[in-house]
Amino acid sequence: MPLVHISLRAGKPEAYRQTIFDGLYRAMHEEFDVPEDDQFMTITEHVAANFRYGASYLGIARSDDLVFIQITANNTRASEQKKALFQRIVEVLAEDPGIRPEDVFVSLVEVEKENWSLGNGIAQYA
Repeated sequence: MPLVHISLRAGKPEAYRQTIFDGLYRAMHEEFDVPEDDQFMTITEHVAANFRYGASYLGIARSDDLVFIQITANNTRASEQKKALFQRIVEVLAEDPGIRPEDVFVSLVEVEKENWSLGNGIAQYA
């Protein structure tokens, strides 16, 4: 049950943002075994003054189209599955809406299964 937070510079149309949602879900469904209808995502837009990044950190040439993607998920996946997810996200977002691979920044935050309550005050996975 990943929880996804996406941050980007303000100004992209709704269709662009919806395509990011769709692409991320597709990649997680294919590579992370995320089930149907398990979609919990937000997008936060930032004005230029509130969005900072290293334009060439680690030799990667980033642009103002950079998208930060933070995925919080159970710590149940192997390293190879995580690598496959990162690669698939880049592929899918490059296809549509056309985000350059250099502008896809993904952070995976892993938590214990008992650290979730998906509603009703119940720890569903504990």
